[in-house]
Formats: sequence, C-alpha cells, structure tokens
Amino acid sequence: MPQATATSHSSRRRHDREIVALALPAFGALVAEPLFVMVDSAIVGHLGTPQLAGLGVAAALLTTAVSIFVFLAYATTAAVARRVGAGDLASAIRQGMDGIWLALLLGIAVIAVALPSAPWLVDAFGASDTAAPYATTYLRISSLGIPAMLIVMAATGVLRGLQDTKTPLYVAIGGFAVNGALNAGLVYGAGLGIAGSAWGTVIAQIGMAAAYLIVVVRGACRHGASLRPDAAGIRASAQAGVPLLVRTVSLRAVLMIATAVAARLGDTDIAAHQIILSLWTLMAFALDAIAIAGQAIIGRYLGANDTEGARETCRRMVQWGIASGVALGALIVLARPLFIPLFTGDQGVQSTLLPALLVVAVCQPIAGVVFVLDGVLMGAGDGRYLARAMLITLAVFAPVALLVPTYGGGLTALWWAMALMMTVRMMTLWLRTRSGKWIVTGATR
Repeated sequence: MPQATATSHSSRRRHDREIVALALPAFGALVAEPLFVMVDSAIVGHLGTPQLAGLGVAAALLTTAVSIFVFLAYATTAAVARRVGAGDLASAIRQGMDGIWLALLLGIAVIAVALPSAPWLVDAFGASDTAAPYATTYLRISSLGIPAMLIVMAATGVLRGLQDTKTPLYVAIGGFAVNGALNAGLVYGAGLGIAGSAWGTVIAQIGMAAAYLIVVVRGACRHGASLRPDAAGIRASAQAGVPLLVRTVSLRAVLMIATAVAARLGDTDIAAHQIILSLWTLMAFALDAIAIAGQAIIGRYLGANDTEGARETCRRMVQWGIASGVALGALIVLARPLFIPLFTGDQGVQSTLLPALLVVAVCQPIAGVVFVLDGVLMGAGDGRYLARAMLITLAVFAPVALLVPTYGGGLTALWWAMALMMTVRMMTLWLRTRSGKWIVTGATR
C-alpha cells in the first residue's frame, strides 16, 4: 500500500475514533433530557386529565424558555475547545466559568419574569379553565429550577470543550433517576400532587448543576483558574451568544410556523404532524451528537493552529453525516409498519402520516450534512454567519409554508416545504465551509 494511502487511512481512523468517543456519550445525554418530561407526564397523568393538560402547557412554556438559551452550551464549547487546542487549560476553564456566571444571571432574570407572569403566560397559551391552575402551579415552582438548568447547559459546554462527553452522560442518567424517584415520592407519598412533580424536577436540576460545578471547580483548582465572576468575560460570553440566540429563535420560528400551518389543515393533519415531529426530534438527537463532536474537535484544532486537521475533520464528519442520514432514512422506511401503529390506530391519521413520513426519510441525508456543518461552524465560532444563514432560511421557508393551505397538498406539501428549508440550510452552510472563511486559528476568534 502506498504511504500516502496508508497515511490517509490512518488519519480517517483517528478522526473516526475521536468522533465516536465524543458522539456516543453525547447522544446518550441528549436522549436522557426529554425523559424528564416523559417521567413527569407518566406520574402526573395518573392524577387526572386536567393535571396532565396543565403539565403539558407548563412544560411547553419551560422548554421554550430554556431552549432559546442553548447558545450557553454551544458558544462555551467552541470557546473552551479553542483554548484547549492552544494548550491553555487554565484559560479554557476560566472561559467556561464566564459562561456559567452568565447562565446564573440569565436564570435569575427569567425567574423574575416567570413568577409574576405565570398566570398570563398560561392563559396566552390557551390552557382550559380546569387545566390553568395546575399549569400555573407547575410553571411557578419549576421556574425556580431554571438557573440550575442554564448552569447545566453552560457546564455541559465546558466539559464538551474539554473533550469530555462522558461526564454529562453520567450526570444526565443520575438526574433522570433522581427525578423519577422524587416525583413518585412527592406526588403520591407526600401527597403534593402536581406541585410535588415540579419540586422533584427542581431538586433534580439543582443536583445536576451541583454535580457539574463540583467537576468544573475541581478542574479550576487543579489548573489555577479563577472562579470569581469577571464582568468583561461575562460580557464577551454574552456577545458571542447573541448570534447563536438569533439562529435558535429563527429555527424555533420555523417549527412554530410548521405547527401552525398543520393546525390550519385540520385535526387529522395536526395529529399526524405531531407524530412526525416527535420522530424528527428523535433522529435529530442522533445527528446532533455528531455535531457536538464536531464543535469540540474543530474548536480544538483551530486553537492549535492546525488548519489541515480542521479541514480533514470537517470532510470526515460530512461523510459521517451523510452515512448516518442514509441509515436513519432507511430505518424510517423499513420500520414504519412497526412504529406507526404505536402512535395511533386512527386509519385517517395513518394514511395522512405515511406519505409525509417518506418525505422525512428522503430528507435525512440532507439533515445529516446540515447538522454536521452546523456543528463545524459553531466549533469555529462562526456564529454571525450561522445567524444570517438561518434568517435567510426562515425568509425562504415562511412564505412557502404559509401558502400550503391555499394551494393544497396537505401535510405532505408542508413537509416538502420543510425539505426545502433543510436544503436551503445545507446550501448556505456548504458555501461557507467551502469558502474557508470559517477557518480562523488561535486561542480566540
């Protein structure tokens, strides 16, 4: 075998090992997160329909409030990974602490808004008269855990930047177990009802935040990094996060528009849409795990001034994204007779669901590339471009989706609009990576 070929194979194997080592634990941690709500739903569901409906409204509000701050994880991962690549672990952890302090401040601000406005938010979300009191109770109590949730996000970003995705997996598993035990004990054992479920989640989230802080503080002490809040560092973390906030809000707007359009199509279409959206989210976890690996690895290579390593990793991860997308698409097609009946026995919903689901299957290789390149550019700290690209995508998607009820085509046409959205995202991200403008080396961008 020629030496160049042998070197190429060795490089691919090295990249593959790095990707797998980071992506598999990341996937486990990602899957564990939605299980919190599932456990709450299973326990509260036995209290009665109004309580479960109230939980559904409050959980949706909490998820929205927390998810828009996901930049705390993404921006921190990239910034920490760069400093790791530069060989400055003290500075890396110091940067991570700035992100954690920012998370605490944002969490306090959200509490200040959520507590007094909880009844209004619940009413604006359309909760029924019977469900609204339960939703308000759950939202007010659970909002007390938002600072801990945001600290968990930021600290997860610190550890990912340090090339550690195993610790977040262990913390997520522990948090899930504690949450389940506390919910059961407080809801039924202590007789607190839906309030017990909310308190159980708050305590579990605080415990997870404490576990992360212990790990980060130990690392800071080991490498001599300061733990005190630094106004300039916190401000820099916030500035780095603003473009990613714009990107996230734009993406949430796409999903909200799609759901609103599906609702206008009728009850059968919105039911089928929700099933597809659940499957889409599950597949996104698998692809996002690869993207998380990309954030950590790309940031490290750029911090080490290794542009060729960054390019090679990008190319290899795109191959991983395509292969994963093809595998997921094939799984959807082959397994559809098995999982569709698990979601619904309604023949109308099933017949509406099937053609749209096939569109989703076709889209998965595109989604694989999108998630990977998204992770690559996040790892490079290219947030401003990601914000612009997502705004362009939203501008293309919105009018097309909103015209679906007018011109017909039903749910399948809506998901073709979603396919267009993913294709536009892929093109904007591909053009950026091809240009090489994302490659900025050094400990800071």
